[in-house]
Amino acid sequence: MTSDPYADLVWDPDEIAPPDDLDAPPPPEFDGYGAAIARATRSATPEVAEARAAAPEPEGRDFTGTDPRTVLKEVFGYDAFRGDQAAIVEHVVAGGDAVVLMPTGGGKSVTYQVPALVRPGTGLVVSPLIALMHDQVDALIANGVRAAYLNSTQAPAERQAVEQAYLAGRLDLIYVAPERLSSPQTTALLQRGRLSVIAIDEAHCVSQWGHDFRPDYLMLGDLAERFSGVPRMALTATATHATHTEITQRLDLPAAQHFVASFDRPNIQYRIEPKVDPRRQLVGFIRTMPAGSAGIVYALSRKSVEQMAEYLSAQGLDALPYHAGLDAGVRSRNQARFLREDGVIMVATIAFGMGIDKPDVRFVAHIDLPKSVEGYYQETGRAGRDGEPSIAWMVYGLGDVVQQRRMIDQSPGDRTYKTRLGQHLDAMLALCETVACRRQNLLGYFGQAAEPCGNCDTCLTPPETWDGLVPAQKLLSTIVRLQRERGQAYGAGQLIDILRGASTDRIRQLGHDKLATYGLGSDLSDQDWRSVVRQLLARGILVARGEYGTLALGDAGAGVLRGEEPVPLRRDVLGRSGGGSRVRKATASASMDAADQPLFEALRTWRAETAKEQGMPAYIVFGDATLRALAERRPASLADLDGITGIGAKKREAYGEAVLAVVRAG
Repeated sequence: MTSDPYADLVWDPDEIAPPDDLDAPPPPEFDGYGAAIARATRSATPEVAEARAAAPEPEGRDFTGTDPRTVLKEVFGYDAFRGDQAAIVEHVVAGGDAVVLMPTGGGKSVTYQVPALVRPGTGLVVSPLIALMHDQVDALIANGVRAAYLNSTQAPAERQAVEQAYLAGRLDLIYVAPERLSSPQTTALLQRGRLSVIAIDEAHCVSQWGHDFRPDYLMLGDLAERFSGVPRMALTATATHATHTEITQRLDLPAAQHFVASFDRPNIQYRIEPKVDPRRQLVGFIRTMPAGSAGIVYALSRKSVEQMAEYLSAQGLDALPYHAGLDAGVRSRNQARFLREDGVIMVATIAFGMGIDKPDVRFVAHIDLPKSVEGYYQETGRAGRDGEPSIAWMVYGLGDVVQQRRMIDQSPGDRTYKTRLGQHLDAMLALCETVACRRQNLLGYFGQAAEPCGNCDTCLTPPETWDGLVPAQKLLSTIVRLQRERGQAYGAGQLIDILRGASTDRIRQLGHDKLATYGLGSDLSDQDWRSVVRQLLARGILVARGEYGTLALGDAGAGVLRGEEPVPLRRDVLGRSGGGSRVRKATASASMDAADQPLFEALRTWRAETAKEQGMPAYIVFGDATLRALAERRPASLADLDGITGIGAKKREAYGEAVLAVVRAG
C-alpha cells in the first residue's frame, strides 16, 4: 500500500516548473553564470551599455506611458475594459498593490499585462507551470508584445539572450517559475534591471489548505523587500474566504486593494449524474456535443486515464492520454495536439490543465469525484474560456465516496489536516447531492449569493425527492445487528445483498439469511440501495472505515435509527445527459445564423492551416469569438477589421489580407 493515498492526485513532477539548473555546473562556453550576463549585470554604466548592444531587439512597440485604453485596443483588439479591469489597471499603473479574484475567462491577464506595458520597466509574472509560460508568451508575441520567459527548457544561449534583453530594457514582460525566483542568482539579475510590476499568477498555490499548494509560493512573501517600490499583484480564479485571507497574509499584501469579481461562469452548464457505467455514460454525453468539440476528461488514476483514452479512441473519438507516468515526449506531443488541433479530447489526471490557455474547450468531464469544490471549480473552469456555452459533466457514485473517505483516513498528517480534507469532501458531496440549483451551491461555497440559474441539470430537470427514513433504518439496523451479534462489519455490497434477500453462497455460509433484516429491502433495486448508501455517506449518517470501506454508523446515525431525524433523499435519474432538448447550444457555430456558418467554417479551416504553418495553437491566431464576428460582419477592407474583437494592430497587419480573402471567397 502506498504511504500517500493522494500520490496520484497532486501535481505531476514533470508538469511542475522545476527549479531549473541554476546550481548545475555551467557549460564550458560560459564562466560562472555566464560571462556576458555577469559583465552585463554589474552596476557600471559601460556594462549595461554592453548588454544593450549585445541584446537582440525583440519585435514590438514600446508602449511606455501610453493610455491603457489605447494599449487595450491596439495590442489586444478590445474596445473597452470589462468589469473591474479598468479599476485594477488604473490602481496598479498608479503604483498600488492588488489582490485580484476573477473567474477563469474573466480577463485576469489583461489586468497585469496592460500595466506592464504602460509603466516603465519590465513586468515580472510568476507562473507555476512551464506550459502556461509558453502559451502566454506565444500569445503576447503574436499581439506584438515584447515577452519572454526564463525556465529549464531553454538552452544557455537562449536564456542568456533573454537576460540581456531584460537588462537592456527591451522586454515588456518576463515569466518565471516560483522555484526560479527563489534563487539568489535570479533575484540579483532582476534587481539590476527595472521591474514595472510583479504579478503572482495562480496565487491560490500559496495556501497550504488549498487544492494546488506549491511550497515555493511561500518564498514570495519577501518580494516587497527584494524589489522595493514595485507594485505587486496576487491573482487567482479560485479562492474561498479563508484562502483569500491566506493569500493576503502569506504574500505580505496588507495595503493591497482587493478586487473580487463574481465567481459565476454563466456560460458553463453543470451536470452531475449517478455513476453506473462511466465509460458508456461518457461516450453518450460526448455524442450529445457538436462534432469536433474539444474537451478534457479527468480521471483519478493513471491506469484509468489510459483505459479511458483507449476506450474513447475505439469509439471513434480523437482521445489522448496525459499523466506523469507517460514518456515526456509523448506527453509533450499529446499536449501540443490538444492545443493546436480542433476536436481533440485529453484524458488526464488532475495535473493537466492548470494554465492551459486553450479558450475553446467545450466540455470538462469528471469520471471520478474531485476531492474539493475548489479543485472542481478550477478544473471545470478550463471549459469555455472564450465565453461560449460549455458543459461541466460528472458521474459520481458510492465507490467514489468510500474511496475518498478511505484516502483521507490513510493520508499522512495530523487530525487537523484530515479534518480539513474531510470538510473539503463534505462540501463536494453537498454539491453532488443538492436538489437545489448547483450554481447556487457552488457560488455559495465561495461566499456569493445567487438566484437559481436555469442552466444546470437540477434547474432544467428538478430532481424528485422521497422519504428515505425507513430504508435508512433498515440499513442501519443491519449494520448494528452484525456488529453486536457477530462482531462483523461489511461493505455496501454484502449489506445490500442481505437487505434484498439475495441467495448467494456467501450469504448462506455466513448465516446472514438468518438475520431479522434479511430480505426487508427487496422493494428496492440494487442501484436504488447504492443510491441510499451513497447519500447516507454524503450526509454523515454512515461512515466508511478501513482499507475495505466497511460501513458503520456516523454521528447522525443513532438519531435516524430512533426515527428522530428525517431522511429526504433525491431519486436518481439515469442517462439525463442524453436529453438535449433543454440544453443550450455549445459551440460558437451552433449559436450563429445558418447563413453565416459556412464562412465561419471556412475561417476555421484557414485558421487551422495558418496555425499549423506557423507552429502555434489555432487560438493564438484568432479565437472562435473573433471568427464568429468576422463571419457575421463580413469586412470588405482592412479598415473594416477595426473594432472586431480580438484583432489588434499586429494581427491586423499579419492576417488582415488573408482574412479578407477568405471572406471574399465565402
